[in-house]
Amino acid sequence: MSKLNALKIKSINKIGMHSDGGGLYLKVQTAVHSTMPNKSWIFRWGAKGANTMGLGSLRDVSLSEARKFASECHRMVSRGINPRDERQKLKAQQVAQASSSITFMVAAEQYIDTHQASWKSIKHAQQWHNTLETYAFDKIGKVACADVTKAQVLNILKPIWTDKHETATRVRGRIESVLDWAIAKGYRAEANPAVLKGNLQPLLPHFHKRQRVKHHNAMSYDDVPNFFATIKDDPTISARALVFCILTATRTSEAVNATWGEIDFAKRTWIIPKERMKLRIEHRVPLASQVCEMLGFIKRAKNDFVFCSEIRKTKPISNMTMLQFLQRKEGLEKLTVHGFRSSFRDWAAEKGNFPREVCEQALAHALKDQTEAAYQRADYFEKRVVLMQEWADYCFGIKK
Repeated sequence: MSKLNALKIKSINKIGMHSDGGGLYLKVQTAVHSTMPNKSWIFRWGAKGANTMGLGSLRDVSLSEARKFASECHRMVSRGINPRDERQKLKAQQVAQASSSITFMVAAEQYIDTHQASWKSIKHAQQWHNTLETYAFDKIGKVACADVTKAQVLNILKPIWTDKHETATRVRGRIESVLDWAIAKGYRAEANPAVLKGNLQPLLPHFHKRQRVKHHNAMSYDDVPNFFATIKDDPTISARALVFCILTATRTSEAVNATWGEIDFAKRTWIIPKERMKLRIEHRVPLASQVCEMLGFIKRAKNDFVFCSEIRKTKPISNMTMLQFLQRKEGLEKLTVHGFRSSFRDWAAEKGNFPREVCEQALAHALKDQTEAAYQRADYFEKRVVLMQEWADYCFGIKK
């Protein structure tokens, strides 16, 4: 025992194992990036030292500490305990203890950080954070993921399940996703308390899907030509953006973020990249002659956006600009910009002579029939050229 000392340890440079006694060895091996050898502590036990376990580098573990570790290992061996297995078990317990302490708020932030790269926009990540902060963090934010209960989730959902049902369903789904992530990471062992089917569903009021859907307030297509007469010659950027949005039957975000680089005047086509589409599929929009003419009157700014903000010169107008313009019109306070897509769809169904799939493609809708969608490859562009021109003519009051 105690064959080594500090001076001897410092002078040993011979490659190999140097015994201190009691199963403790100083292991000296060649260093890859240094002329000085690496030195570390090894504990050996069993017949001819068949079993080994590292105790750490000489830089980190002193001789006295190494002897203490070796003594503890020796006692375990004498009791029939494998010290290497015991150390692994201890590490697993420490990891489990640390894991169980991660709070729901921390887990939520890590979940958002992990997944936001695959989401459509930074705004979506912010919406995730905002809904959880508003409805969940004050009740379970500081609770360990392992300790979140069904009762706590119900406490979050019940106050908003009836009055704010769409919000409540999003909150529940996001809590479930965060806790699923925690289970996958080993932060929670029990079943997910936020699962709806067979878990929360029997404890919450039932809402039929038709009760939950709240459609955007839309103008009757019969009234669209008269309304258009009041805005078609308005030179303001908000009015022109609204005209553009209505005549292309696109969503607000798609219209306000349109760039000159996406528009081909020669082919009278606007190509919206997939990154800005709800279905993440590139969308070709035929431009009616009235749209191209109106775009010709817009003064191009230094940036590439078609509808530039007058305040933020390098940015497009905000998503609220067209809505605010619309709601300033007397009697139209309750209408939405998105509602004009419904006006277009109703007009196309009742007045147009176009197949359903052509109209749905014009709106960039996903087909509800998954089998039909799987075989659907065409975008009916040529037919949509005729459709969008007839819609523009109708809006401008041109009768044929």
